[in-house]
Amino acid sequence: MSVALVRNPGEGTHYRYYDSVQEQVVSTNETQGVVSVARLTMRRADAPPLHVHSREDESWVVLSGRVRFWIGSSSLDTCEVHDAGPGTYIFGPRSVPHTLQPITTTAEVLVINNPGAIEGYFRSVGLADARNDAEHVDSLAEYGVALLDDPPHA
Repeated sequence: MSVALVRNPGEGTHYRYYDSVQEQVVSTNETQGVVSVARLTMRRADAPPLHVHSREDESWVVLSGRVRFWIGSSSLDTCEVHDAGPGTYIFGPRSVPHTLQPITTTAEVLVINNPGAIEGYFRSVGLADARNDAEHVDSLAEYGVALLDDPPHA
């Protein structure tokens, strides 16, 4: 990457993901595949199923609200659980199962993927009435992601 990037909130590209809008703060194309960063305003119902990435590390920075993270096992019941507030940084290395869910009504979170190719999956889902990751298992597998357990209860 040969150019520095500075993006203020709202200056990224916005796209539909299920029934929410995400902001692509930095795209994989802009970083030559090195990183992808998205800003999410999550509701409790936006929690993804417990899953694992085989190709990228994932990090999160909680910007507002409180978020619960389940990390490290193939079922929610046996994962380590961590609650995170504004300013918290969480690192999820590839091959470590994880999921997250706001504890507060909403939470704003930066999601950072290294390398950034997974961004293609998020953009491909598009608009839907509600989140249903099970409909996209084949597409997730193309990006090296496997679903392990249901999402946390909303």
